[in-house]
Amino acid sequence: MFGVLIVDSSIKYRTKRLDEEDVYENDVQYNDKIIERLKLLEIQNRSFITEKIRLEKENENLKKELDRLNAPPLITGVVVEAIDPSKIIIKSSSGPKFVVGACSNVDIKDLVPGALVACNQRNLSIMEVLPSTKDPEVCGMEVLDKTGVTYCEIGGLRDQINKIKETVELPLKKPELFDKVGIEPPHGVLLHGPPGNGKTLIVKAVANETDSTFIRVVGSEFVRKYIGEGARMVREVFNLAREKSPSILFIDEIDAIGARRVDTGISGDREVARTMMQLLAELDGFDPRGQVKILGATNRVDILDPALLRPGRFDRLIEIPPPTKDGCLDIFKIHSRNMNIKNLDYSEIIDLIDGLSGAEIRSLCTEAGMAAIREDRDYVTSEDFKCSISRIASSEYPNNSLIGMYG
Repeated sequence: MFGVLIVDSSIKYRTKRLDEEDVYENDVQYNDKIIERLKLLEIQNRSFITEKIRLEKENENLKKELDRLNAPPLITGVVVEAIDPSKIIIKSSSGPKFVVGACSNVDIKDLVPGALVACNQRNLSIMEVLPSTKDPEVCGMEVLDKTGVTYCEIGGLRDQINKIKETVELPLKKPELFDKVGIEPPHGVLLHGPPGNGKTLIVKAVANETDSTFIRVVGSEFVRKYIGEGARMVREVFNLAREKSPSILFIDEIDAIGARRVDTGISGDREVARTMMQLLAELDGFDPRGQVKILGATNRVDILDPALLRPGRFDRLIEIPPPTKDGCLDIFKIHSRNMNIKNLDYSEIIDLIDGLSGAEIRSLCTEAGMAAIREDRDYVTSEDFKCSISRIASSEYPNNSLIGMYG
């Protein structure tokens, strides 16, 4: 009987132990599930917090946008004079002038005469300074890269180059000399002469040799469709030149807008005349030109208006004539210096090129090189130059002056 009790108690003990182990194992699994669940909840919580921050920022931006749309419109004005932050004279877009104040976030240093500002519609107080509006087409007229042309690459125009240097370069490089003498330096130079003789080439050399801002515009670009657009463009070009001073403004083919004024009923001619009158006012008008030098070029100086040619607007009229016999030889040597030439007699060549323009001599050298390439040669001979003369004078160049000489 005693032995049966011992066995029974042993079985109960084992059963109890197994039950405790099962409970422990279940607790461990339960704890693992709870920890895993907590990690998942933490991840979701962080995601919800991030989403909440994003939505709050979006809500704030939408509120700002709504406030901006609900705000009353601002009117534009131009600063006439800034006395202090509480007394600023502006000219409104409607015409009259007002004395107004400025917001605390507006710097008084930015309120210079001519600055464009946005004003409150009710009390006209200045809310902000607006950026100046410039025509991108006008800004694109500024030449940023050097042309690479030097005075050494211009042949037969030594006197004209010296005049350009003393008229354009000297006042920009040594203005104190003119102050000591007590005179004003020349303001404008007009280059005129037959086409193809180096007017634009001289201007390229000026742009390369000076450190001033170079602005190039063709006269036909001032011709616009609508009334007042051409005059506005002229005004903005000169304003850009003043802002970038010391600067050189080159107006090529100035006869496009500078032709002599005639009494005509055509509206297009009247608009061109209005544009030219704006140009005359900018060249020598009420506003000082400052350190802005004007270079003009034309093939038809005979049709220009006398008001454009008077001293004070174009002080120097420099003629670029066809090259002389020695000038033609200098131009030929410049254009042929990189060519591989054999058996060339310059005394024979100078008789061939006498009377040609610089552009024609350049074309002559190109045609001679093409003749050598056609025969699969890497050098040029005198015969190639002689053949190129006849090619240039042929029907391929019907307007060339060589036709009358060698045709």
